[in-house]
Amino acid sequence: MELGDFKFINKDAVIRRRYWIDEIVKLSGHFVNDSSRVENEIIDEVKKSGNQALLDHLRLCTAIPESYDHDSSEEKLYSKYTDALISECFKYLGLNSIVLTERADAADVEVVCDNYSFVADAKVFRLSRTAKNQKDFKVQAMDGWRNTKDFAMVVCPIYQLPTKSSQIYQQAILRNVCIFTYTHLAVLIRYSSIATTEDSKKLLSDIFKSVSLLNPSKDSVQYWVNINRTMLNYDDRIAALWADEKLATTEGIAVS
Repeated sequence: MELGDFKFINKDAVIRRRYWIDEIVKLSGHFVNDSSRVENEIIDEVKKSGNQALLDHLRLCTAIPESYDHDSSEEKLYSKYTDALISECFKYLGLNSIVLTERADAADVEVVCDNYSFVADAKVFRLSRTAKNQKDFKVQAMDGWRNTKDFAMVVCPIYQLPTKSSQIYQQAILRNVCIFTYTHLAVLIRYSSIATTEDSKKLLSDIFKSVSLLNPSKDSVQYWVNINRTMLNYDDRIAALWADEKLATTEGIAVS
């Protein structure tokens, strides 16, 4: 696919993506300081470009650049970049969110609002890595890191998740952990621009609750039908946004 054939990934989005791939390489020194700088740069982008900056990132961040060495400082900082990204997304939805950088045995993002709270973690993989196991998604760990928070969320690339039967879905249901995707999060970001902040927060709460009410099962179809139905039934306008973001995800993979 040529860039000119794309509907959602434009030249500016690709330039933004290339800038961040290079910027993460340039950053060096103290990991905590670098993580804070990444977070501040994303905040500045959102101030300048609004939700378009978040959408560009969500559509293109889902694959670790193959130019980064395995287990390198760039790869680790890239992971923090995606944590900072989802944190800013939660803020955009009207939630209070912070990125934790000091502890290794904790969730990377903590989020609270008036009616509920949760911890979150962003997962990314290389496109070249096809064999992933349940430990890669940290569902059990997220349950332990939830502590007193109401829920937990793992945000993953939609195309890297098991499509048939997997223990991660059973674990998620049993442990009150929502497996979510960057594609679904992009839908929420767009929805928040046409709805109220309260609507966005209520929809996210409904998504969390829908997972906890499922019968424990390894069935991926049951899990995702539940997530999608919860979103689509909340507001008729979400169907068009979902169709858009599925296409945007396909375009993002092609660019990656």
